[in-house]
Amino acid sequence: MSVFIGVDGGGTSTRAVVVDREGHELGRAVAGGAVATSHDPSAAARAVSRAVRDAAEVAGVQLPAAVLWAGLAGAGPKEAREGVTKAILRLRLADQVHVGTDVEAAFHDAFPQGPGMLLIAGTGSIAWVRSADGVTHRVGGWGQHIGDEGSGFALGIAGLRLVTHAADGRAEETRLSSALVDACGVATAEELIAWVASAEKGDVAALAPVVVAAADAGDAGAEAVVARAVDALVAHVRASAALLGGERPAVVLWGGLVADQGPLRTRVANALEHAGWGIDERRLDPVRGAAYLALESRPPG
Repeated sequence: MSVFIGVDGGGTSTRAVVVDREGHELGRAVAGGAVATSHDPSAAARAVSRAVRDAAEVAGVQLPAAVLWAGLAGAGPKEAREGVTKAILRLRLADQVHVGTDVEAAFHDAFPQGPGMLLIAGTGSIAWVRSADGVTHRVGGWGQHIGDEGSGFALGIAGLRLVTHAADGRAEETRLSSALVDACGVATAEELIAWVASAEKGDVAALAPVVVAAADAGDAGAEAVVARAVDALVAHVRASAALLGGERPAVVLWGGLVADQGPLRTRVANALEHAGWGIDERRLDPVRGAAYLALESRPPG
């Protein structure tokens, strides 16, 4: 029996699902994180392999599959994508392997066909849209150094800056001074210099809920930081609509900040609705979107 495999991988976990030719799910599994990089593509391939082999065991099928489509964080650059594709092919998980981004997988689950708009705000931020004629566009997703406005990383950095400004009198006192010092496991604001110098992107992004909680509690400085983040995410959607020639498809919100129970979901949803956009409440399963892409990539015949 020919089977097809979808994979959705990020920094914390990798999910794999096995489906048959009709798209019926046969089994799925979860393994450790898989992030595509050009300097060590085999690391992501190994994580993909663990998830895929476990899913195949659950499904009771033999590998290689006919097609594997993996949506991985970090797979935007061509070098990373090609390197991981070659590394996965060497593992004989499937006869045909395609590697794209985790954003593509999530979008394809949200909108298998037709127009749609996906706004993702988690560690990073990006908007992905498809017009009625099938043309796709991306807004944002430029990474932590020159983009990712409204993301968890951006909120964390802005919160840390607010603490340092308050420490030397450039800003009013803020409850973030104690909250972020505690969250980072240091004793004083001065020790944040060393903490952030050694922190991973995800460590900084993990501070975002602390910043939002301070804003929710009435801290004026934190509220200003959060308001700028919400405005930045709305700007992603406005720019996306401009690329679509004014079309306004309903927006699906995804990512740790704005998905169900995300700390910014209510604020962002309210801001978008106030600006005239509807919110599509469908729940996403990005690994299922990757499986759809695997099915669409099957050889003819």
